[in-house]
Amino acid sequence: METALLRRHLNHTLYETHLPGFEARYRGKVRDTYRDGDRLILVTTDRISAFDHILRQTIPFKGQVLNQTAAYFFEHTADVAPNHVLSVPDPNVTVAVRCEPVPVEFVVRGYLAGHAWREYRAGRRTLCGVPLPEGLRQNSRLPEPILTPTTKAKAGHDLDVSREEILARGILDAATFDHLKDLALRLFARGTEMAAERGLILVDTKYEFGRTPEGTYVLIDEVHTPDSSRYFYADTYDALLARDAPQRQLSKEFVREWLMARGFQGRDGQVLPDLPDDFRVEVAQRYIELYETVTGKPFVPDTHPDPEARIREALGLEVPR
Repeated sequence: METALLRRHLNHTLYETHLPGFEARYRGKVRDTYRDGDRLILVTTDRISAFDHILRQTIPFKGQVLNQTAAYFFEHTADVAPNHVLSVPDPNVTVAVRCEPVPVEFVVRGYLAGHAWREYRAGRRTLCGVPLPEGLRQNSRLPEPILTPTTKAKAGHDLDVSREEILARGILDAATFDHLKDLALRLFARGTEMAAERGLILVDTKYEFGRTPEGTYVLIDEVHTPDSSRYFYADTYDALLARDAPQRQLSKEFVREWLMARGFQGRDGQVLPDLPDDFRVEVAQRYIELYETVTGKPFVPDTHPDPEARIREALGLEVPR
């Protein structure tokens, strides 16, 4: 996408929404969620988070990219795991079945990267109860994909947790945990296959599940997006690994690296830096690149100057004049 178009939309992003007529609104790190009876209206904004902090600046078209990437993968994994999607009436909006969220994120890792690598580099050889072999290097492929769950925090950092801890704390029973683990690993296998078809490696990702009123567990939130996943380019993986060079990747890890280079990792006392406009444009370009690479389709942005007005029209709500 042209840099000039992205620059023009730096001041026309969707930071948050205020939609009328719904029972309640929950503002998450990226999504504004509205309750409408037995449905949820999920609005993916242009906010971006890192280290469990919402950054002050937005990323042009990021919400559209995330929502449409998730919609693509929800459609292509529905035979593996049922999901909550009812419709996608707007580039930023998904209408979904209202579920009771499972308070665990099911993180699946096929490679030693990101948080897992930082833990390994610090000398830890067990992650969420899963033993890791000696002799691995950053970005090494693991012997097999592993599940490293985290507890979902309303504020602050999500915390690594093992199956045993989840059962001991009564968060889930064994049958439910094992069922969701099986779904997560099968979803990761499908994501791995789809990534390989596009010349990519699915490195790691997270899955969230919810329980419907009928008692069925379904995939919720997002799936295989750049906010929830990390991808490497397959054609350069081996050569870069051999010389311990950084991998070419599609994820928001480069945003975390930019923040770490400026002394921020979300710890107490650290000052959250502002994103300059040039970097905001670069982030937008990377999100769009990921969408086009993983789907094989061109990203066609909706350039409406007032995204909330467009969303209200799509949902049949009153639009202020």
